[in-house]
Parts: sequence; structure tokens; C-alpha cells
Amino acid sequence: MANVENRKSRWYFGGLGSAGAACFTHPLDLLKVHIQTQQEGKVNIVKSTLNIIKQQGILALYNGLSASILRQLTYSLTRFGIYEVTKQAVSKDGQYVPFYQRVGIAALAGACGGFVGTPADMTNVRMQNDIKLPPEQRRNYKHALDGLWKVARYEGVSGLFRGAGTATVRAVFITVGQLGFYDQIKMLLMQTSFFDDSLKTHLASSFLAGTIATAITQPLDVVKTRAMNAKPGEFTGVWHIVRYTGRLGPLGFFKGFVPAFVRLGPHTVLTFVFLEQLRLNFGILQQK
Repeated sequence: MANVENRKSRWYFGGLGSAGAACFTHPLDLLKVHIQTQQEGKVNIVKSTLNIIKQQGILALYNGLSASILRQLTYSLTRFGIYEVTKQAVSKDGQYVPFYQRVGIAALAGACGGFVGTPADMTNVRMQNDIKLPPEQRRNYKHALDGLWKVARYEGVSGLFRGAGTATVRAVFITVGQLGFYDQIKMLLMQTSFFDDSLKTHLASSFLAGTIATAITQPLDVVKTRAMNAKPGEFTGVWHIVRYTGRLGPLGFFKGFVPAFVRLGPHTVLTFVFLEQLRLNFGILQQK
């Protein structure tokens, strides 16, 4: 019997895939941030989009793109890298890693990625939110590195990690939802006669994983976004933000759910499609 080629992913493919996906989904991420940082109960997504375009031009939808890419090259590169390397290390003779082990690996990878990516994430949130503020209140970061420098200079190095707690917890859940469930769903699909290691399987698995990830992370995402966008002294801590958001009722923690799903769904799909194409074409070649 002829040997069958089997390629494994390299540790940095996930970060590259996520950065590529961010270039397509950034406007959706910007709208999500705008909705989450408003205290009004109801927000019209279409109206918000048209207002941004009318006031700032269509390129305003890409405000903060440099920070978004930097975030993926820190946050996603870390979590995908740790997940992939650890998963391959615990796999014996190429055997499939049990689901509970992959959940644990994903949680660890997500925690590390969430913390490492906090500075870029905070800069991303602030740059996206800038266009809805009055001119005198805007931070006016020129790009991601300029934002990091100004935060460190005027708010201290610790200011770079404002919201790190909620960002890290959110990253744990989203990484479990994306990476852990993606592998599990892909495995289950490939056990049937209708799916193989092809684009069809990658699309179906990543769409379902993106749906699960959005559902379990939205409340944390709302709190994280508000923490990162807050002015110094505006909130005394995470529980202050939770109580403030809770004034809107339980649905207040799901503000921006639709744009979050619309953003995270395509972002998850594109990330894994790019990752799988990198794996199939440039991955580590093995022999079965």
C-alpha cells in the first residue's frame, strides 16, 4: 500500500491565519465595539454603520486595523502556537488527542494568549471607538505602536494591561470554543462518509465552532470592551463594570451579540480556512 501524505500544522500558522482573517472582518469588529460601549438599550446596526460612513467616510470602518493585526500576531499567535505544539507533544504516534485533554490545552493556551495580547487589544478597542467621540475627547493614536507608546507614557506600563483579567478569561472560553470544538467537530464529521480533509469540512467545522465560541464569550466580551475603553478612574474594578452593565438587565451583557456573531463567525471560518490551506500546502510532512 502506498504511503499517504499527512501534514501537520506549524505552530505559527494560526497566527498568520487570524491576521489574514482580521483584514476582512475588521469593520464588523469596529461596529461591535461601538455598540458595546454605548449605554443605550437599543442600537440600530445599519444606522450606526451609515452614520460612521457619512461622518468619517468608508475608510473609517478600518480605524484601528494596525492594532487589530498586531493583536492577532500576539494574542492568536500565542494561543494557536501553544495549543498546536502541546497537542502534538501529548499525541502518541499520531493518535487523536481526547476531547477533555484538548479542552484543557485550549484553556491554557487561551489564558496565555489573552494576557499577551491585552496591550494590542486595548489599543485596538480605543482606536475603533475614537471616531464616535467628540474631537476634543479623542485619543488620536496614529497607529498601534503609537497607541502602545502613549499608553505606557501617560498611564504607566500597568496601563497597557487594563482589562487583562477579563481579556484572559474571555480568551480561555473563546479558545476552547474555537480550537477545542473545531478539532472535535472536524473529527466527528470525518468519521462519516460525507466528509474528508477538504474545504467543505473546514467550512462546516469552523462555522459551528464560531457559533459556540460567540455564545459562551459574549458577556465577557462586553465587560472586557468596557474595561479597556474606560478612562482612568471611571470604574473601580470588574464588578463595578458588571453592576453598571447590569442596569440594562441580563440582555445588557449580550449587547452587540449579532455583530459579534457576524464578526466572529466569518473570522473563525476564515482563520481556519487559511490555517488549513497553510497546513495542507506548507505543513510538516509525515508518512502514514
